[in-house]
Amino acid sequence: MNIDIRKNIINNFSTASMDEFIDSIETSINDNEEITLPGLGVFFEIIWKNSNKEEKEKLVNILMSKIKST
Repeated sequence: MNIDIRKNIINNFSTASMDEFIDSIETSINDNEEITLPGLGVFFEIIWKNSNKEEKEKLVNILMSKIKST
């Protein structure tokens, strides 16, 4: 069985509201379950692919800063 995780996640959220996105992200993080990581990865991938160089640098700076302070 071949499952396209990206396509599934995109389809599941194609009509989601902002509140649904926020709830899904917060639940995924708060539940601390490894199974939700691919979904968060797809969200990040979409953001990354649709960001310009300046936005990407800002994202990386935030990540670096937060990882170093953890």
